Amino acid sequence: MNFIYPDYEIVRNPNKCITCRVCERQCANEAHEFLQEENTMTADDAKCVNCHRCVALCPTRALKITESGNTYKQNANWSGKTINEIYRQAGSGGVLLSSMGNPENYPVYFDKILLNASQVTNPSIDPLREPMETKVHLGARPTNIERDQNGHIVNNLPPRISLSMPVMFSAMSYGSISYNAHESMARASAELGIMYNTGEGGLHKNLYKYGENTVVQVASGRFGVHPEYLNSGSAIEIKMGQGAKPGIGGHLPGAKIVGDISRTRMIPEGTDAISPAPHHDIYSIEDLRQLVFSLKEATDYTKPVIVKIAAVHNVAAIASGIARSGADIIAIDGFRGGTGAAPTRMRDHVGIPIELALACVDQRLRDEGIRDNVSLIVGGSIRSSADIVKAVALGADCCYIGSAVLLAFGCHLCRSCHGGKCNWGIATQVPHLVKRLNPEIAHKRLINLMNAWKHEIKEMMGGMGINSIESLKGNRLMLRGVGLNSNELEILGIKHAGE
Repeated sequence: MNFIYPDYEIVRNPNKCITCRVCERQCANEAHEFLQEENTMTADDAKCVNCHRCVALCPTRALKITESGNTYKQNANWSGKTINEIYRQAGSGGVLLSSMGNPENYPVYFDKILLNASQVTNPSIDPLREPMETKVHLGARPTNIERDQNGHIVNNLPPRISLSMPVMFSAMSYGSISYNAHESMARASAELGIMYNTGEGGLHKNLYKYGENTVVQVASGRFGVHPEYLNSGSAIEIKMGQGAKPGIGGHLPGAKIVGDISRTRMIPEGTDAISPAPHHDIYSIEDLRQLVFSLKEATDYTKPVIVKIAAVHNVAAIASGIARSGADIIAIDGFRGGTGAAPTRMRDHVGIPIELALACVDQRLRDEGIRDNVSLIVGGSIRSSADIVKAVALGADCCYIGSAVLLAFGCHLCRSCHGGKCNWGIATQVPHLVKRLNPEIAHKRLINLMNAWKHEIKEMMGGMGINSIESLKGNRLMLRGVGLNSNELEILGIKHAGE
């Protein structure tokens, strides 16, 4: 007996359907079926994940997918979602898994923050006619200017990375997403002059040529980590945690460990790739410092080291320690950060919003006089150019984006990545599905998105009378809150609208 009614219903208009069977061929979940005798199409609603592949490719627009509308008896405490989750666990005895970011109705603070604009006394700037600087440099800043005996400035800058705009593509490992998706990010990064992150699965040999635009990641499982890999990128990131599942490790099912993924990760085919929750050599800031300098030593001190952490309740204190560990950059991932697979309870109930985490970290580092020791990257559902501008004004140097990248590729947020049957060729290793994502098209769509955002960033800065990202960074006077209480305004370090 199946206690759970399907979440979605496939609605087919018989007057429009021409039984071309495109929907049947395109659905990796086998939700559509052609009935030979009746010469008609039918559907199994229980198999539909609402990825919209069939809807998008139906030549006659004969399909749509709707919520089933099936409801349990009204109960304010026991929602239908909660009841279904209990049914699933009672039937399987397993942990619930979910993909993408936290979908629950928690506050989105970016949506409660407004930007200031120039008027008469501080004129705005026209980005079409006046220079506007969006370039950022990430890494530690020297606290003093050094000169040689002739009075010439000595270059005492530590290793840094430069970006044409304050955006990087966040960590999504080869294995959790397809080779075509990785290649698309690498190509777009190179053309845009920004960086993408390999994630914790190593780097395919074919993508080493994009090293100037690559951040290589070292996680607790150390998959695919070797000297050539470390030296192939322009920066190294130590993953201590991620926003979608703070405090726990990673898991890529053995079904995805095939072919080049197995060789890249340096583990046998079919073997589950399990990253432990902690790094088993890191139990203190001093231990973290050891790894930071081990990685610097392995790369001749030519690459900045990033430490990535999840946004949790004591994030400011943690960041303070990391800033003293020798790391050059801190990446903070908020609780709405996406993922290929995470325990549902962890994804939906652990961590804090990136806006609050960023504001308190930036303020803590300023109060302690060590803000210039590190740069700050933030991620966790950065959805638009406006979110980027607000994050920079709250103190970020740069933003990681992940889900927005996948959406540019065609992802429909059906949140079934963990099943490995992504109909859009993104979160899958099934060969005929991988081919559905064409890197020639996908990387151009990503470039289009970033160019649009860059133009919007310039327009918003110009409207504020600011002509560079550096002038915007930490400039909270340009922000005002709407509908926020006094505690929230205090943590964010902004005033309420009208003040």
